[in-house]
Amino acid sequence: MTVLVAAQQTGTPDTLPSRQARLAYRGGEVGSTAGIAPGFVQGNLAILPAEFAGAFHRFCQLNPKPCPIIGMSDVGSPHIPALGADLDIRTDVPRYRVWRDGEVVDEPTDVTKHWRDDLVTFVLGCSFSFEEALLDEGMPIRHIEQNVRVPMYRTNIACGEAGPFAGPMVVSMRPFKPADAIRAVQITSRYPAVHGAPVHLGHPHLIGIKDIAKPDYGDPVPVADDEIPVFWACGVTPQSVINAAKVPFAITHSPGLMLVTDLKNRNMAVI
Repeated sequence: MTVLVAAQQTGTPDTLPSRQARLAYRGGEVGSTAGIAPGFVQGNLAILPAEFAGAFHRFCQLNPKPCPIIGMSDVGSPHIPALGADLDIRTDVPRYRVWRDGEVVDEPTDVTKHWRDDLVTFVLGCSFSFEEALLDEGMPIRHIEQNVRVPMYRTNIACGEAGPFAGPMVVSMRPFKPADAIRAVQITSRYPAVHGAPVHLGHPHLIGIKDIAKPDYGDPVPVADDEIPVFWACGVTPQSVINAAKVPFAITHSPGLMLVTDLKNRNMAVI
């Protein structure tokens, strides 16, 4: 039994599944975090020098669908106690991306050697939280069924601009039969802190997606003839924006490999 499997079978105050998952990643385990530590919120990372933090914060305020902030660090601190008492941003994600001038230069499992005392961490809500609500309603989620990463696509939907940060929204896709798609809209509308309702249904070309079988991030999943693709704003959007802005230095998570927090998914619901 791996540490992560064991983590999902424990839940005492000192050994929360979320904490056990972080310890496993801190110890070197790598893999998609989909389905890990059920009930606990996962987050996307955007880590930037303080000189860019104000503009990025404004960018998130202008674009709450793809960039809902659920946590933010002090300058130079690798800790965000509100998200986990022992959480260490430098080590507790399965895999990171290190960016220089808008390009990925490293994809380590630990960014301690890259850490600087001027960095500010933003943690953004993740669709894995509303997926739990969909599963609770008996809704099938294709990428979970196939044990792959959710497919994600760059679109032609322009984000609001703030300082150097501008560019297209990234969306994640899950196929549903039309009746289930309607129900998915109803369910996910309750979770605005983790992307909320979809931004588009059907017709991928209308939002600039040329080939649904070729996602920009994640893995492709089949869409059956009696299904439609449903698209949600995605927290990978900052990676597209960091690329476009050519920011001198940044750190993000690798798409689909998230930060597991001690927040509860049920507390993300507004009704």
